Amino acid sequence: MPYIVSLGVGLGIGVIYALIDVRSPAPPLVALAGLLGMVLGEQAVLQLKAKPAGSPAKPTLNPTDRSTDLSDKRKDSYDHP
Repeated sequence: MPYIVSLGVGLGIGVIYALIDVRSPAPPLVALAGLLGMVLGEQAVLQLKAKPAGSPAKPTLNPTDRSTDLSDKRKDSYDHP
């Protein structure tokens, strides 16, 4: 499946190159800009997958703040008969 997707994306890029009149292989600066776009796009997708929409931000723990100590809260959270 990755080969088919890669072929499809390559065909799409070839069409875009033809439309904007860039020769293939692309000049070094155009190629580097394309590679940078690929890396940024990949990172953006990974970030979106890692944090679903609408999920609250992950709280940061401050080691000097005693209110973030979960050990005391766990003891109180259980109902004992």
